Amino acid sequence: MPLRRALLFLARQPAVRHWVETSAVTQKLAHRFVAGSTLEQALEVCRRSHSEGIATTLDYLGENVTSLEDAAACRDTYLRMLNALHAAGLESNVSLKLTQFGLDLSAEACEANVGALVEKAAQLGGFVRLDMEASPYTERTLAIAGHLYARYGACGTVIQAYLRRSAADIEALIPAGIRIRLCKGAYLEPPEVAFEDKAEVDSAYATLAETLLGQATYPAIATHDENLIRHVRTYASVNSVDPARFEFQMLYGIRRDLQKQLIAAGFRLRLYVPFGEAWYPYFMRRLAERPANLLFLLRNIFRA
Repeated sequence: MPLRRALLFLARQPAVRHWVETSAVTQKLAHRFVAGSTLEQALEVCRRSHSEGIATTLDYLGENVTSLEDAAACRDTYLRMLNALHAAGLESNVSLKLTQFGLDLSAEACEANVGALVEKAAQLGGFVRLDMEASPYTERTLAIAGHLYARYGACGTVIQAYLRRSAADIEALIPAGIRIRLCKGAYLEPPEVAFEDKAEVDSAYATLAETLLGQATYPAIATHDENLIRHVRTYASVNSVDPARFEFQMLYGIRRDLQKQLIAAGFRLRLYVPFGEAWYPYFMRRLAERPANLLFLLRNIFRA
């Protein structure tokens, strides 16, 4: 994955960030992957998706806050999101990153902030997904997810298939009943931590997906990879896994055709709907994931 690694490296460079964030072309293209800058814009996407039979999880973009005041403000934003989803008659399902809530500053403050959200979600019959970030955060994310699940129940976490540790993490999480979203992984990691070869990542993903389908509580299979989707569908059919026991998940703005196919085939699907002004890190990870996304960007730059 040389191209992916190069893009993720470039994304860390201040000059690249400044150009991407200030370019009218890239700002416009970011809207392909981001459901607006305001909560109301994101809610409209959620309403439209639900009308098409697609569930949603709402994400307020941001990560690595530098003050506990910012972390508390993010907590309050998420409380408004949960209440707004409930008031709109939509499932109060949200996804978040722990570094948004102060994990870099204080694990205790972070857990308290997120705990307030999980408690509220439990009251509303909703759910909070603790997203996984780069590998230095993996252990702490799993620990906080475990604490909050034991206390409130209304939360789950994410396992990244490209991490070499993920099989062991899944084996540890399954007995507790914590709901797991499986994704490939989108961060720049050293080879001793993560598989670099696409074939290895795909093989790990397929194996972990089979484990989840066979043993886990309502796993989420998050991928746009047609081969992996086909593998999961075949495994579920051969092993009589009820489609109501799991769901597929996809990102807003990506592979609308596959979304329609899965719904038509009777599978459950949830759309990850991000919104907000802090779109740069998310946008760059989407570009790095698929060469087609980068080509889409380059074509539009040259047209401009």
